Amino acid sequence: MLGFISHRDHKLMRRVNHWPAPRWVRIWALCATRGGDGWLWYFMGLMILLFGGERRFLAAGSAAAAAGTGIVVFLKLKKVTGRRRPCAIEPHCWATLLPPDQFSFPSGHTITAFAVALTLSHFYPSLAVGLIFCAVSIAASRILMGMHFLSDVLAGAAIGSLLALAATLAAALLR
Repeated sequence: MLGFISHRDHKLMRRVNHWPAPRWVRIWALCATRGGDGWLWYFMGLMILLFGGERRFLAAGSAAAAAGTGIVVFLKLKKVTGRRRPCAIEPHCWATLLPPDQFSFPSGHTITAFAVALTLSHFYPSLAVGLIFCAVSIAASRILMGMHFLSDVLAGAAIGSLLALAATLAAALLR
């Protein structure tokens, strides 16, 4: 099974790394990846704390707990798996970003994006579409920029989603 996944990952990597994406895709991917570096979530947390109503502290705290746990999880998993990044295996035809670390599995940007977006969506359903769009954009950008394989991003989305679920269940117990 791992061989099948790896084969598919490398096949997609070669296609993406050789795809001369249109300018708008390049700009979108770069903006999404940079947003996933953390500043977007810090800004969102600040806005929630300023304008989030009476549940703002619980919402921001839950999202921070999910994201913080995600960071610990992905740092440990990256060391255990030691999977090389696509950009370390084959050069990309247009993306020139330097990776934040040397290991690929799982995608930390994706874990954090889904952990925060889904947690905040629970507290503020009217923001769900925008938050989920941001999370999916960040995840897709990591593949398009040659930073991660598809399986890295899918695992990151699953882990981030589970952390969001745990954070919202914990918040429900605190009410």
